[in-house]
Amino acid sequence: MIKIRKIKEEDGFSLTELLVVIVVIGILILLAMPQFTSVVTKAKETEAKIMLKHLHSLQQAYFYERDTYSTDLAAIGFEQNKLVSEGGEARYIISVEKANSYEYTALATAAVDFDKDGTFNVWSVNQDGEIKQVIPD
Repeated sequence: MIKIRKIKEEDGFSLTELLVVIVVIGILILLAMPQFTSVVTKAKETEAKIMLKHLHSLQQAYFYERDTYSTDLAAIGFEQNKLVSEGGEARYIISVEKANSYEYTALATAAVDFDKDGTFNVWSVNQDGEIKQVIPD
């Protein structure tokens, strides 16, 4: 004699239960987003600091050879990477604001408004290698 087993009907999750879980996950993501965006902004600011440190070392080498600082980035050997807006990876525009035989000031200005508030992040470096944030974003 052959025994026939009946397949038990198993209860799954209802649509309401699945929607509640999705809503809870969405709320958790919304709570975590502000903290995550500040981490992303700090990572992007690191690019400005690295570029300004590189510019400072090039300015120092130029100064040791010529006893003056330069406003010309090409003269000191600095190459601006292609900007994000131009299909590149750089998020900061580097410029030398002033330079003479005693001092220089260079800026790294964000090419992108990171938090979309209309303010662009700006960092500076001087002849002493002091890197500081001029305009926070």
